[in-house]
Amino acid sequence: MAAERSQPSEDPATPRASAVHATTAQDIYGQIDPDQFARHIRPIARRMVKDMINEIRVGVPEYDLPLEGEFGKTIVTSVEKAVHQVIDNLGKPDADRSEWDEWFRHVGRTQFYSGWSMDAMQSAIRIGAQVAWRHLRVSGESLGVSADTLFTFADALFKYTDELAAVAISGFTEARARSSNTIERRRLELHRLLLSEDPATHQAIAELARATDWPLPEHVGVVALEHGTRQFALPDPELGRDTLVDLESGSPSLIMPDPERHVSLLEAQFGGRTVAIGPIVPVRQAHRSFTCARRALELAARGVLPAEHVIRCTDHLASLVINADEFLLDRITEHALAPLDSLTVKQRARLSRTLLAWLGVNDGCVNDIAGQLGVHPQTVRYRMGRLRELFGDRLDDPEQRLWLEMALRCRTGDGTETPG
Repeated sequence: MAAERSQPSEDPATPRASAVHATTAQDIYGQIDPDQFARHIRPIARRMVKDMINEIRVGVPEYDLPLEGEFGKTIVTSVEKAVHQVIDNLGKPDADRSEWDEWFRHVGRTQFYSGWSMDAMQSAIRIGAQVAWRHLRVSGESLGVSADTLFTFADALFKYTDELAAVAISGFTEARARSSNTIERRRLELHRLLLSEDPATHQAIAELARATDWPLPEHVGVVALEHGTRQFALPDPELGRDTLVDLESGSPSLIMPDPERHVSLLEAQFGGRTVAIGPIVPVRQAHRSFTCARRALELAARGVLPAEHVIRCTDHLASLVINADEFLLDRITEHALAPLDSLTVKQRARLSRTLLAWLGVNDGCVNDIAGQLGVHPQTVRYRMGRLRELFGDRLDDPEQRLWLEMALRCRTGDGTETPG
């Protein structure tokens, strides 16, 4: 074997000192020369991550799901963090791993709230370690890395696996302990019941509300929160017992009788992430408020809605309606704006802004449009002449004008295209 032919004393990746007294994986990784050994790992990291994900999905039936949505994000991010934590911290025994700890505790909590077993999680970690070792061993042997160095790295790898499992299990156990509190568990059940698209009867909701010490209101609003890895602290107790909370799911949210009353607290509690407040609805229609709020977050992320820390859906109902059905909206846009297809991106953007401004001015006053766009009135006259050439009688047809305004507003929220 190549590893047997190599000379340990000349191996650039040979550990700097004996790992006998090392107590953690990070201690052992800290003794490995980062510049030399990282060169062996980095070229194979991407393929290693891909194979780890594939074999975990094959080996753990609960994880054999499409890599999309929150599940896909969680499993891909977890494998990438596990691999790059090692690569980035070779030679750094004192490296800060608080963010790494927080992420894998979150993974453990998510595992519990998703209804998956601790065994499934541990199996996934074990399979990932086996795949990683296979890649490292084959690559190391082909590059002539000494057997001593490979065994040292293997020792660190499996110690690291135990530490990762312990952190994830602590998150799982924490979630299970929290959920073992009968009232809190039932409040979470009630929260998810209200947001189900097939809500229970009012009687069933009322009975569960009584069992959870939740004063059942006639109307509620749902606050949807942008997902983030640092969102898992309990909300401010000043939000009160009339607030139902689910911060552990892939779509974190709060159900409140009067969200507007708590806006300042929401900003303080979840500062740095976007918060969308859904419309106030009858309690059995809470799922509609939630759907609206989640849609607002999606549109804000795409730039269709303004980038605000707190988005009030009632301020953007037109945009939410226009963007409610992407398929139909695409058809309207293709049809309504077809006359602009032959133009360059910059030309389309200029004429689109001008046309939207013109549609929004009752009497088509050139000076008003020029002021709105910050251009000379003569520029507006020229552009409107060009638009008349392109659209003809469509500009005088009320229905066509409606389609035009819908199509223009869906581009980025203000009618302009994003240059690209």
